[in-house]
Amino acid sequence: MSENVTETSDGTFENDVLKSDRPVLVDFWAEWCAPCRMLAPTVEAVADKYADSARVVKLNVDFNPSVSQRFGIKGIPTLILFKNGREEERVVGATSEQAISRMLDKHVTAATVA
Repeated sequence: MSENVTETSDGTFENDVLKSDRPVLVDFWAEWCAPCRMLAPTVEAVADKYADSARVVKLNVDFNPSVSQRFGIKGIPTLILFKNGREEERVVGATSEQAISRMLDKHVTAATVA
């Protein structure tokens, strides 16, 4: 896993995501989910590209049911972009690096993107 992608959990989600001073992209996933595994390199590439302007975290839905239920995760992979503690955008299913980048570009300062 990229050094720019970190794991979050039910216990750390509030500090890692909701209280972050930067936008945070959360990848809701599970080990048994083939599309999640296929999306992982894309998420890592986005994390590396936006390392200076946004955070990227992964949350395993099997081990963290509270956060998953709180945000109504019904299918995985699901990517949710949080900013200032609020959900801004959501994508369910595998998606492209370009689509994720377009989503992030709306919420980060252009000057801080590598």
